[in-house]
Amino acid sequence: MSATPSIACIGFIGKHDNPLHISIFPPHDLAQGSYLEFSFLLNASLDIFELRTRDRNRVDQDLGMLQAVDERLSIWGWETGTGVRLAVVVDMWGKEGRPSTGFGVKGEDVKPVFKALQTAYIRLLQNPFYTPDDHAPTTTASNGRGSAGEITSKKFLAEVKRIGDSWRPGLEKAQERSLTMESIKAVFWKPDPAA
Repeated sequence: MSATPSIACIGFIGKHDNPLHISIFPPHDLAQGSYLEFSFLLNASLDIFELRTRDRNRVDQDLGMLQAVDERLSIWGWETGTGVRLAVVVDMWGKEGRPSTGFGVKGEDVKPVFKALQTAYIRLLQNPFYTPDDHAPTTTASNGRGSAGEITSKKFLAEVKRIGDSWRPGLEKAQERSLTMESIKAVFWKPDPAA
């Protein structure tokens, strides 16, 4: 049985290239030095973000796969309208840590993750007690608040964790097919009045 790819890391990067939040998922969350390793990977992807956002023909916020780190990890990117960058590191070996055979990840598999993450970030911005300007590097340096401007909202962190834990390639398509079949049954299936 082959492994199902999973999310290894989710990163929110501010418009000043400052990390706003980094979540690491199993099995990487238990490895010593994994936070530093994924911080380096996200930092290395910033140049590719910059190149992709310069493309004037870009229609979508989805930047696709930014880079394949090795046979196991790949980094996917998304940029919000406000310049905040979202990066998702996909582990092709999954939570089991075994090499995957025949399973690939496409852009359409990762796009629902980015939409959900952007929705979580928008909900965070709608909180009147959250001020995004406090998370700029110059502000945190001058007022000494926070841990280098990282997001600390428990509700936001829980939502990011839920999104990362629940993602599987092809999950949205399976849900769409299920909903379509249910709607077809609701329209065409008539219960037997004799039953």
